Amino acid sequence: MGRFGKVLLGLVVVGAIVVAVFYSMREQIALRLMAGVVERNMASDPLGELSEGLHVGLCGAGAPMADNARGGPCAVVIAKQGDKTQAFVVDAGTGGVRTLQQMMLPVGAIDGVLLTHFHSDHIDGLGELAMQRWVNRTATSPLPVYGPAGVERVVNGFNEAYSHDFVHRTDHHGDDIVPASGAGMTAVAFAEPVDGVAPVIIDRDGLKITTFKVDHTPVSPAVGYRFDFMGRSIVISGDTVKSDNLIRFAKDADLLMHEALSPTLVGIITDGARKAGRDNIATITVDILDYHTYPVQAAEAAQEAGVDMLVFHHIVPPLPLAPLEDVFMEGVSDAYDGPAVIAVDGDFWSLPAGSDDIHHSERL
Repeated sequence: MGRFGKVLLGLVVVGAIVVAVFYSMREQIALRLMAGVVERNMASDPLGELSEGLHVGLCGAGAPMADNARGGPCAVVIAKQGDKTQAFVVDAGTGGVRTLQQMMLPVGAIDGVLLTHFHSDHIDGLGELAMQRWVNRTATSPLPVYGPAGVERVVNGFNEAYSHDFVHRTDHHGDDIVPASGAGMTAVAFAEPVDGVAPVIIDRDGLKITTFKVDHTPVSPAVGYRFDFMGRSIVISGDTVKSDNLIRFAKDADLLMHEALSPTLVGIITDGARKAGRDNIATITVDILDYHTYPVQAAEAAQEAGVDMLVFHHIVPPLPLAPLEDVFMEGVSDAYDGPAVIAVDGDFWSLPAGSDDIHHSERL
């Protein structure tokens, strides 16, 4: 064997030894990596790293249909000034809490939840959200849940369902760690607004949150929300058809997050259901066409309101293939001359104070 061959053989042997050593120590290496990640995550201050201004992240950009990229409807809006932050979640769909955690946004920092209406996909994550906020915050008072009349019944139902859990957690960890007084939720109801009126439901430390009526007939009440803070503004539509009232109260907003349904793609599902003899599903997919907004209609609303950016969320149906996004967006650029985005879970937008900028990032 020549000199080169001996060197090569030596390198192979050394490499094999290194691999063997690493393999034999793989559990210790994994444990050290885990410990480092946990320590960094526990010590991190993701809200402290945000700029002053208004921020919004999507902890759920989907709807009731299963979607690998989008959980149930859930958005978190964060207002920051100096070292003070306020955080409100709009709707609490399935998986929202876990997505918030994956986004490195502290559930314990949530100050309240705002419900747009009481369809199951908008409320079914409430119990987990309230529990995680209670434990992570060592909360001494329940999570406030704002919504139109009827929110009391929703909150009372979740509190009853979790009543055993409240007792078990406090008994196990002690009242100093999981205070019994902080368990569950408390309802903060407001009258459903009428067209043309947008009452202020929160006005605190410069953050103003108003609510306005939308049209999700036959579902009623149904509302959207507008957030104004340090000269920046975000509007979240809730579920609705194209709404003149929404356009009125989204006027000149920086960012409009609007639900959207593609009739073309839903029509394909209807045809498939009929061919398969699933008439019940076909009826549902036809029915949903008349109480949601089509992407072009949402684009028209954004144009009429003069908003700076349009974000589609509550996406119906799922879009598992990139070309389907093109179908979903057909006609949007003709109707709206600003940037329009199809959201996925983890999308995050920052609107710095004293600026017109809108910065997009991905937190998943």
